[in-house]
Amino acid sequence: MLSTPLPTMDLPRLQQQLTFVLEIDRLKTVLRQTLLTDGSRRENSAEHSWHLAMMAIALAEYAPPGTDLVRAIKQLLIHDLVEIDAGDTFCYDAAGNTDKAAREMQAADRLFGLLPPEQGQELRSLWDEFEARRTPTAQFAAALDRIQPLLHNQQTAGGTWKQHGITRAQVLQRMQPVATGAPQLWPMVLRVIEESVKAGYLCP
Repeated sequence: MLSTPLPTMDLPRLQQQLTFVLEIDRLKTVLRQTLLTDGSRRENSAEHSWHLAMMAIALAEYAPPGTDLVRAIKQLLIHDLVEIDAGDTFCYDAAGNTDKAAREMQAADRLFGLLPPEQGQELRSLWDEFEARRTPTAQFAAALDRIQPLLHNQQTAGGTWKQHGITRAQVLQRMQPVATGAPQLWPMVLRVIEESVKAGYLCP
């Protein structure tokens, strides 16, 4: 019996891909401010990215017209890879956010540069699109990225809102991308905010 010959393997290419795969494991060590919904510990950025990808699937019917769901899921899975180098910057940390964009840009250059050129360029394009938030796809992905911590803070009786004295006005400003990226979910966001203020989870 003749066996089917194995395809020729591009070993240098595979090595680049495996280097990237092993490097992104470090995202599991990057802790975010957000607590898990049971309040037991802070979530890491890899868990956050997985959760957002699942949210995109579960909430796909609320995506605006023109959204490419598969592309949105890809963006959500890679959007925080830069935190491997840049760390997670708390969204309400004014000082930390002054150089956040520059740190993350440098991290994107290094991390996506580990891959074979065409793969690295594809992922970098997805990341750039997410950051720019100019397409319906990126706007939907960004909306989910804002909604997830909102829900976690509500479920943990204020969570990091209480720890840092965050106000209703700050959260409203932070949540504005939802109004564009997932407008059907905006009333839910407003309801969660008002209920959180009434419950004492969020400073009025």
